[in-house]
Amino acid sequence: MGGRDPIVVKLNEEVHRRLSAESRITVVPGATHLFEEPGALEAVAEHARDWFSTHFTGSA
Repeated sequence: MGGRDPIVVKLNEEVHRRLSAESRITVVPGATHLFEEPGALEAVAEHARDWFSTHFTGSA
């Protein structure tokens, strides 16, 4: 989530506290929730890639 969107940060933190599954909040500094700032969407994509690489190894 974007660090420049305090309402969205607060909402996500509340949801995170309620989750029973493994989870982690990652904040992209200086970004809003639409990630329109230069480099922000790329940072989100990298975090998503890392999460999928960790949780889905390809062995079924």
